[in-house]
Amino acid sequence: MSLFAAWRAGSPALLAFGGDSAIELFSAVVVLWRFRARDAHEDVERRAARVAGVLLLALAAFVAVTSVTSLLGYSKPKPTFLGMAILVAAALVMPWLAKEKRRLSGATGSAALRADAAQSALCAYLSLITLAGLAISAIWRVKWADPIAALAVLPLIVWEGREAMRGKTCGCC
Repeated sequence: MSLFAAWRAGSPALLAFGGDSAIELFSAVVVLWRFRARDAHEDVERRAARVAGVLLLALAAFVAVTSVTSLLGYSKPKPTFLGMAILVAAALVMPWLAKEKRRLSGATGSAALRADAAQSALCAYLSLITLAGLAISAIWRVKWADPIAALAVLPLIVWEGREAMRGKTCGCC
């Protein structure tokens, strides 16, 4: 839904959030599959993490190009109240979800679930940064707020992608 809203509004910041969320969903499906499979291997988890890492780094490059073209005036993001509603919901739900995943990862000893909890926590931060950019753009009509918010979340997406490529789980959970 956030990718649809990003496309309709031409919002680089919402594109960054939506793309990260889609990749997080992929990661969550892998974790769910791992728990349901009888003979799931950690090798599958590592491969899935690397695929997610590649996708995150590709997303970062695409968001960077989209943001720069917006800053140069080739496109103008429009206000998106649907996007802002999605971001508010994410900012409220994702911290709780991350906490529950951390709790379950401790109970099950699952590194994959612990990494997924870190992604959920990161999603909460991304939603707040993105929401700030979209709100400033919509309320005060500051044209550069949306692409600047997108550029502000890029280091988080790149960090998440690099960690996934290394097959590492977050030690912060």
